[in-house]
Amino acid sequence: MVHEPRPGVFGRPRTTTHDAIESRALDLFDERGFEQTTVDDVAAAAGISRRTLFRYFSSKNDIPWGRFADGLAELERRLEASPTDVPLWRALHEAILDFNELPPGAEVQHRRRMRLLLETPALQAHSALMYAEWRGVVQRFAARRYDVPADHVRAVVVGHAALAVSLAAYEAWLAQDDADLVEVLDEALAALREHLGAV
Repeated sequence: MVHEPRPGVFGRPRTTTHDAIESRALDLFDERGFEQTTVDDVAAAAGISRRTLFRYFSSKNDIPWGRFADGLAELERRLEASPTDVPLWRALHEAILDFNELPPGAEVQHRRRMRLLLETPALQAHSALMYAEWRGVVQRFAARRYDVPADHVRAVVVGHAALAVSLAAYEAWLAQDDADLVEVLDEALAALREHLGAV
């Protein structure tokens, strides 16, 4: 579900210095393995100092996530702007599809990123923290719609369900080289609609 983020878990990559560093890092992770690649290796490959790299990414674990925080802020803004007469399920469906729409030419790198995030054991603990942030955005939106506290079980369930559906869609997308991410997500999110009904 990561954006360059805009994952993004889900996001829409942008052409930035962040992306240039990430591209170099992904090359190294593919060649040497994530754990065998150091921050110094990435900095050298990107032609920058270690100190400069840390201005863009707080840690090596953050590099595959790109500009995830920016993506989350945009996802939250879009959900907050959703008219109240739009059903909860539809607002989530449309926002998640938009969050994961890729510009032309970005699919190859996004596949590399998501495969790394979903299949690298050393990244799972960090990824759990990022998933919790993504889930929290959805959870707060659901809480506002239900008019309940953010930690109410109904809102919590929506956050977990949306994340589970998105991750399942990503796994299916990665398993099919010719699959379209938005189409796979669109189909998967139909399950979320059935769960939420017409709320």
